[in-house]
Amino acid sequence: MARGRAAGREAPVGLFSTLPILWNEADDVAGLLKPEDAPHWARSVLAQRGAISALDTLAGPGGRGPLDRLDRLVIAQPRPLSPDENVALDAWVRAGGRLLLLADPALTADSAFAVGDPRRPQAVVLLSPILSRWGLDLHFDDAQPFGERMGEVMGMPVPVNLPGRFATRGQDNCKLWGEGLAASCAIGKGRVIAVADAAVLDRDDPAGRRAKALNGLLDAAFVGR
Repeated sequence: MARGRAAGREAPVGLFSTLPILWNEADDVAGLLKPEDAPHWARSVLAQRGAISALDTLAGPGGRGPLDRLDRLVIAQPRPLSPDENVALDAWVRAGGRLLLLADPALTADSAFAVGDPRRPQAVVLLSPILSRWGLDLHFDDAQPFGERMGEVMGMPVPVNLPGRFATRGQDNCKLWGEGLAASCAIGKGRVIAVADAAVLDRDDPAGRRAKALNGLLDAAFVGR
């Protein structure tokens, strides 16, 4: 794994997310870039894999878009995808792309912005079209208790809070982990590691357990295990 990680370190890593990983939550540009605010810890974790390429869209004119220059991608609590973006993402994965997807049906992270503010991270992930294309369904038990706990993905402890559960449609190219907390799927020539929670990316990480978990998930998605 370490050899694989080093080999791909110079290639860019795409990031498509509504979470404030590369910027601060603020009302103006100056606030977004306030140097006195410590950067999100996940920024340095991703930067160890290569230059971070922040994406505003997954599709482009004529069917070509920003995914064409990437081999590795992290999608974390994204906004809903357009039809063109669903097609582009599916084609990219099938052509050999490696994807870590964090899809949270009930985001628990705090935000400086009020509910309904478009700058607030996506509260409920809406990815049914692309998940269906890959033979996955995302379910949520709204009776589960609130509170962070440790889940398990491929033998790795991962912090979760109000997680969802993936289910497959009987296909043999996907394997579920942690009673559906995560799924690993071979899609065409590519690979998808999907986690039904995004608490691993909460900003507070004094003990470094979130960073350790994210590194493990990135290894699983990008290197394979």
